[in-house]
Amino acid sequence: MSGVVSKNLMLIGQCFAHTTKNAARVRVKRMKLDEYLHMYFPEYTDYFAYDPEQKCKVGDVVLIKELPEQMTKDITHSLMKIVYPYGDITDPITGKKCVVGNYRDHMKLRSELYGKAEGSDGGFDYDNAPDRGWQENRKDFTHKEGYMKWHEFEPGHPLHNDPAAT
Repeated sequence: MSGVVSKNLMLIGQCFAHTTKNAARVRVKRMKLDEYLHMYFPEYTDYFAYDPEQKCKVGDVVLIKELPEQMTKDITHSLMKIVYPYGDITDPITGKKCVVGNYRDHMKLRSELYGKAEGSDGGFDYDNAPDRGWQENRKDFTHKEGYMKWHEFEPGHPLHNDPAAT
């Protein structure tokens, strides 16, 4: 065997905004070796994964699997599972939840030992916080299509790009 994998059966990537129905756009990062510098640089590839239930939201880290045959011109993979929901950071080695550079249970233990900081609101309670998506259609619009249409100026407007109008 040559040691080169010809097919990418399963990939992990991050979900991005898109307008395709029943699909999720996933950006997969690969590290490519530059032969001259002997350094690895990131190279990104976008895939469309079949997601009929619209489970995947923008920012989620997901696992996708290549379909035996393409569904459409764009959709080549299917969504296997959501590995990490956006905003809910989990350390992949320990499996513990994190906030910035600290584990949540360490933060909880520190506040129990030393008390809350003076003048603070008591901190955020991660254990009782609702899951992401509870504010859909109020403050969270990640489930909707992004704005795609540019402004159209009327003929005669100074920013109108029609050469016949000037």
